[in-house]
Amino acid sequence: MMDVSSITQDIFFVLLYGGVLALELLAALYVLLRKGNAFVSGIEPPVRLRRWTAFFLATLALGHLYWIYFALHPSAATYITASLLDVLFIIISVAGIMLAMLQDRKRHIWPVLVSLVPVVVWSVLGIVRKDIDLLRPARIYVILLVVLLTVYMVFAIRIYGRWLRDNFADLEHKEFWQSILVLAVLLLTLLFYGYTDSNIIFLYSIQAVNILVVGLMMWRVETLRSLDSSDTVAEEPSKDDMETPSSNSVPDTIGPQLKKYCEDTLLFLQYDLTLAQLAQAIGTNRYYLSQYFSRQGLTYNAYINGLRVEHFIRLYHRAVAGNRVFTANQLSAESGFHSYSTFSAAFKQKMGKTVTAWMIDAKE
Repeated sequence: MMDVSSITQDIFFVLLYGGVLALELLAALYVLLRKGNAFVSGIEPPVRLRRWTAFFLATLALGHLYWIYFALHPSAATYITASLLDVLFIIISVAGIMLAMLQDRKRHIWPVLVSLVPVVVWSVLGIVRKDIDLLRPARIYVILLVVLLTVYMVFAIRIYGRWLRDNFADLEHKEFWQSILVLAVLLLTLLFYGYTDSNIIFLYSIQAVNILVVGLMMWRVETLRSLDSSDTVAEEPSKDDMETPSSNSVPDTIGPQLKKYCEDTLLFLQYDLTLAQLAQAIGTNRYYLSQYFSRQGLTYNAYINGLRVEHFIRLYHRAVAGNRVFTANQLSAESGFHSYSTFSAAFKQKMGKTVTAWMIDAKE
């Protein structure tokens, strides 16, 4: 249990502690109540993600309050209670945030709640007996729980990435591999809180981490596009979508329809064209179109971006033949790519070389 006698005498730490508390409260209110988006214009974040993030930020502020109480009334019972609240609030809110980012289907939080029951039991036993040593099994259990949650999220995000590529042409503001960093920072912070001998330097660093986490969560919640509308693709065809009695038979007309209504009309240049929109445009349903791409060994994303890369190549040759001044960035935008980084990755995937290397070879 930490020695709080010197902490309460450090006026600079007290001011920093209060400032971080205020920051967390303001951030929670901002995320929960603001309807616009201050970070990236044109992005509408998922409502569920906003709520879980606001809950997380509010619990950080609440944590500052009950640790103040512990500092004023240090005892085994108050320490165990504060530690238990930290574990419950952080694990539940972090799990809620990560699950809310996965928008292919709604994932429930109740398994996480059930998994925390042993922690509550051990902690209550420690409070009753006023014995901090009884927390040792709970600490080991929490570490294992954090590891399992991290492993689950790694696999879940891989599956989610596949779902995105099967249904969306443009992945900007939809992917969140970098959010594993969010998970790692938050959970490591939890472990540092509970399992590190605290001193004043450590407590200063924890406040710095809290500021970093607030900024990281504010950025994450406002740079992830909501996919909760008609863009969400059903796993199985509905009765209304069925075109033939057999759900395993993909119409032979899909290939010609794609050529006629997508490739010849340059529909693929439409920004953020989804699988559902393309299926409607060619007169089929999302399930059959998805099955068609799967049988071709393609993802929907690879199909659309492949067409865009081919369009870029055509524009490049026309510009060179006409002695027109151009940039690769300009031609990529004319080819339907919203960002150059997306174009660069798609070009290398299709052509096997970077844009610059290909342009050099094309001139020779």
